[in-house]
Amino acid sequence: MRYIFEISGEHPEIPFAELECIGTITSRDTQTAVVETEDPESGHRLAYTHFVMEWLGECRPEYAKIKEMVQSCAIAATGTYAARVKKMQDTDIPESQLDLEKMVGSCIQGTVSLQKPENVFRIIITAQRCYFGRVLYGIDRGSFGYRNPMRRAFFHPGVMMPILARGLVNLAQVKEGDLLFDPFCGTGGVLLEGEIVGAEVLGSDMDLTMLSGCRENLPGAQLFQADATRLPLCDNAIDAVVTDLPYGQSVCIMAESMEHLYSRSLSEIRRVLKQGGRAVVVTHVDIDNLAVENFTIIGSYRQRVHKSLTRRILVLS
Repeated sequence: MRYIFEISGEHPEIPFAELECIGTITSRDTQTAVVETEDPESGHRLAYTHFVMEWLGECRPEYAKIKEMVQSCAIAATGTYAARVKKMQDTDIPESQLDLEKMVGSCIQGTVSLQKPENVFRIIITAQRCYFGRVLYGIDRGSFGYRNPMRRAFFHPGVMMPILARGLVNLAQVKEGDLLFDPFCGTGGVLLEGEIVGAEVLGSDMDLTMLSGCRENLPGAQLFQADATRLPLCDNAIDAVVTDLPYGQSVCIMAESMEHLYSRSLSEIRRVLKQGGRAVVVTHVDIDNLAVENFTIIGSYRQRVHKSLTRRILVLS
């Protein structure tokens, strides 16, 4: 079935790529995607989505067309309802949001409740298209803020924020019950997000301070000290790998150089990863030439952290 996903504008591509973990994108627009999926409830795990809606219709972004579309749906709301309209920044439709909401509401039969409606019918208007749906649920993205790394038992500067960590877990297409491994687990942010979506988590690190801190943050996780270039794991044992490769001069490594560390670590990740499994690797330098020695790059994204630091995200298979 078709569903409308209203997504965030925090990154131009990652929110769309994340949706592929729950279905097939049939069309996409400004912060909007129509997805074919048999499991819309799995959208609760998404990091970059605001609302998930039952698809009711689409049309050109014109007042008359919108009215015609809503009327053709012949909606008789069961319980109270409210109409909401979101005009994306790139739309030039002249009517105000309030006028559009009044028009949409007038086309629906039922009892209006603006404060606590039992049903919310939502219109999203972009420069090219208008999307109409019934809201199934909104994503409580505030929970990511609650898991801010500074709130954890052990904190270390420079760690990945929970929204990105969850997004990477989703890019790896981690399913409930899968074994997710992070060979550079640090304070455990990736493992925490994997645990929340129902994965079994396994982490290693060479830095005993980080490993001890990770145990404070995830008391029940399976953790061990290991050189990522020589992992004590069997071949084809791991369903998915998500990791942030170390960088800088202060990290604890056993390899003779950072390039050697990256090359050998990628080789080990390939060895322990099951055939068909995905690895999502974050770096701060270009390692495409090293990645293709063991993997096929199926996704590549960049996220600017500040003027001198850009994260490079590779999805490997």
